[in-house]
Amino acid sequence: MLPNTPREENVLAELVAWGGREEDVRALVLTSTRAQEDDSADALSDYDLIVAVRDPDGFVARSGWVGARGPKLVSWSDEDELLGERTTFRGVVYPDGVRVDFTIWPAVLLERIADADAVPDDLDLGFRILLDKDGSTARWGTPTYRAHIPKPPTQAEFEAIVDEFWWSTTYVAKALWRGEVVFAEFVLDQDMRLGALRRVLEWRIELDHDWSLLPGVYGRKLERRLPPDLAAELHATYVGADIEENWDALFLTTVLFRRVATEVAAALGYRYPIEVDEGVTAQLEAVRAMPPPNA
Repeated sequence: MLPNTPREENVLAELVAWGGREEDVRALVLTSTRAQEDDSADALSDYDLIVAVRDPDGFVARSGWVGARGPKLVSWSDEDELLGERTTFRGVVYPDGVRVDFTIWPAVLLERIADADAVPDDLDLGFRILLDKDGSTARWGTPTYRAHIPKPPTQAEFEAIVDEFWWSTTYVAKALWRGEVVFAEFVLDQDMRLGALRRVLEWRIELDHDWSLLPGVYGRKLERRLPPDLAAELHATYVGADIEENWDALFLTTVLFRRVATEVAAALGYRYPIEVDEGVTAQLEAVRAMPPPNA
């Protein structure tokens, strides 16, 4: 734990006390990791806090509320929408290492969720009511904890992921041939590992757990849930800035994708499009063998 980082109960007590003092604040709802009934939270887990207010525009404009726990170290902002209402995100890191991700809701959403057939997906991960001045959350449904669990892909969805992966490999090969390591690593990481490969790895995990596990955002829980040999293969695809290392990483990534996608296809009774795999692999090998453009 970072020096002087307070305990969870103390942070929550501070936030509830702050919300109680703020007349515009009608409810505080803790969501995500710290609201889940498992051991996934740790000393560095964020405090994901919904703040329902009567006047969201005015509240957001009075930006002093980000100091709910004192002066901020750094913050980041975004906007979204829920049930037709605009919501505002303010992620705040405080000097003691605590990070509170505030999501400002118009208070009308509290009643809309009570009238809905089910809680929104973000609440289905689990939530804890910390403060409810008007009793507006009393009729909320209970989370099922299943909204974000992957479902088995259809044959068309599976084939689309395979095509996306092999299509992306051609960009990596061209970039490495040109000596453009930054772009090559971007595509390799963003489009291939975190995109298509991550999806297939998540499906592989679900096969072992009867499609019942939350995968974690952007591969967060992959390493803990993959079989050790697959996790080791995934780690081996991460390398430095050397061109040849990245060529090796590209082909190691294709080997891992081929293995896992073939296993997923077999388990679901689908056909793995081997002709796409073999055709693109041959092209990647040919590009690697070409003299560089400035040779």
